Amino acid sequence: MKANLVIGLLADGQVHSGESLANQLAVSRTAVWKQVRKAMEQGYRIETIRGKGYRMLTRVDLLSRNAVLERLDSNLRQRVDLSVLDEVDSTNAEVIRRQAEISPGTIPVCIADCQTAGRGRRGRPWRSPRGENIYISFGLTFPGGFAMLDGLSLVFGVAIAEALEVAGAQDIGLKWPNDLYCSGRKLGGILVELQGELEEGVVRVIVGVGLNVHMTAAPDVDQPWTSLARELDGQDWQRNALASALVTSVVGAADEFSASGFSPFRERWQGRDIFSGRQLAAKQGEVAGTGRGIDDQGNYLIESTDGVEAVRAGEISLRVAAP
Repeated sequence: MKANLVIGLLADGQVHSGESLANQLAVSRTAVWKQVRKAMEQGYRIETIRGKGYRMLTRVDLLSRNAVLERLDSNLRQRVDLSVLDEVDSTNAEVIRRQAEISPGTIPVCIADCQTAGRGRRGRPWRSPRGENIYISFGLTFPGGFAMLDGLSLVFGVAIAEALEVAGAQDIGLKWPNDLYCSGRKLGGILVELQGELEEGVVRVIVGVGLNVHMTAAPDVDQPWTSLARELDGQDWQRNALASALVTSVVGAADEFSASGFSPFRERWQGRDIFSGRQLAAKQGEVAGTGRGIDDQGNYLIESTDGVEAVRAGEISLRVAAP
């Protein structure tokens, strides 16, 4: 019996007796207690009330494959091969493993409740607590070879920002090249991995997204961060609805990029640029000046007294210059 089954029954926040839980799950009361204890070890706060039973104190927002799929339109539902996992090392790694098992033309999508080895840019660990956020990856293919993929991480930044704005989020900003911000703090990140050519002129790409939804505490994160729940506390954020919106927007953006390239996304990215007009330093301080947005290839432009220099994605990390 999985702990998620007990969590699902306790998710309403009401008191449930051990006997009623055991009957619903067709197990012993001892088995119920073991799964309650396991859920508590995973971070869920569950109150044990003597003589009455158990009550969930943590807000529960369980992921469900069916709940995500039913929100997709019928055409998209046929195109994606969706898996929703309780735990995985990395959703990017899981998509890579599954690509060999699905039919050509199908888009593998993996969502996990928890990652044990999530990675951010340059291999940095990505904090992936259980039950709080969205960790989702896509296996996509693009025609035209590697030379056609300039600005790809920016494309997906636009797609995710637009999906969140439709869902009710405000003040979504994009930090070049692959971070999402809200109210000046990091909300999420994107990791794009190029896997190689399937055949001549067709490139395989893995796109991973980490998005903070319910997270309210992260003592080991060493930069300003936020979550949707912190920014809009009164809104009932549901991870299944958000995940469905992300699938729709990311796959739609991939189709648009395949058909039209980066051009349709440039102004949409520029309008959310958190560095625009600010004093910046790049390349370990070798380049300093004013942020001027991106060029047609998605490179970031910094204007100094020597002119405008384009900084390539993957080369450096931009930081606001010290006053």
